[in-house]
Amino acid sequence: MTVKFRVERDTLADAVTWVARALPNRPPVPVLAGLLIEADDNGTLHLSGFDYEVSAKVEVNAEVSDPGTALVSGRLLAEICRSLPGKPVDVVTDGTKVALTCGASRFTLLTMPVDEYPTLPAMPENTGMVAGDVLTEAVGQVTVAASRDETLPILTGVRLEIEGDTLTLMATDRYRLAMRTLTWRPSSPGASSIALVRARTLAEVAKALGSADEVSLALSTGGATELIGFTANGRRTTSLLVDGDYPKVRALFPESLLTHAVVETQSLIEAVRRVALVAERNTPVRLTFTDGLITLEAGQGEDAQASEAVESSLVGDELSIAFNPQYLLDGLGALSLPFTRLSFTQATKPAVITGQASADAEDDDDTYRYLIMPVRLAG
Repeated sequence: MTVKFRVERDTLADAVTWVARALPNRPPVPVLAGLLIEADDNGTLHLSGFDYEVSAKVEVNAEVSDPGTALVSGRLLAEICRSLPGKPVDVVTDGTKVALTCGASRFTLLTMPVDEYPTLPAMPENTGMVAGDVLTEAVGQVTVAASRDETLPILTGVRLEIEGDTLTLMATDRYRLAMRTLTWRPSSPGASSIALVRARTLAEVAKALGSADEVSLALSTGGATELIGFTANGRRTTSLLVDGDYPKVRALFPESLLTHAVVETQSLIEAVRRVALVAERNTPVRLTFTDGLITLEAGQGEDAQASEAVESSLVGDELSIAFNPQYLLDGLGALSLPFTRLSFTQATKPAVITGQASADAEDDDDTYRYLIMPVRLAG
């Protein structure tokens, strides 16, 4: 059956690129490298990708002459679409080939067997709505702390906790813990759910859907297949949830913090970056907190050394503590407020990083908390 349609180049390139991101690098079966094209007689083009774990589907407007379905290499199609001139794209199937014409450019692709392509999972029932920009910020703040070690799949995920109109996201790699609490609109006022979602999937969702005014979150737990789905702007994606019991990380946040320092966020970030230039791999940056100053130091002995002082205020006892510089920068960079509060119980216990609106604010903003383990100093 012949499929024939015309679509704007930018519309096609954006849609194909987004779907192709979800395709596996090493597909277990060849058809999973394919991108499914469905053109209907209502003038809608449906583009889909699926790897048995993550699915992506987008709908765009097109001039459809002959409706039908075709399956082609997703990554190759994405590369071709990105290289096309800014003119309408005509796509026509002819037997086992797809011809793509744009201006003076013409490409021919081989098709894959559509009947071997798996059916995409159905979107679960809507659980609630969240503002796109809020979701993007929250995902960015917590995914920095997710593990990238695939041998511990539970820690590569972000834990979502839903309690009424409160949505909490948290992630940890055992060396730091990030937690963000936000307000959203649940479909049911008494909603209560827990889900563990791959951090990589969440990051892709936030990047693709974050520009929408609102993103629909759909969750299916307790059944044979546990899924999470996101929908916005004609795009939808689903992902299998990560299986396993997430560690009870909330208990890591100390109940009381005896000492805290407040410093301008950007000034501290720049100082850490400069001092860390001499820090050898896996060596820490030392921070000494005194009244009015934070002194940063890195390097020792015969190695290159650096030090810098940054103005700050201190409430509580003076102390010295050391951190992995990248972990420290990840936490500071995730803050959305101009000032940072670093809070401590003692130098050998985890520190808590939060933001605050001004240097003399009485309270910090605890909707985002980043806990970081110190590095034990020799001697």
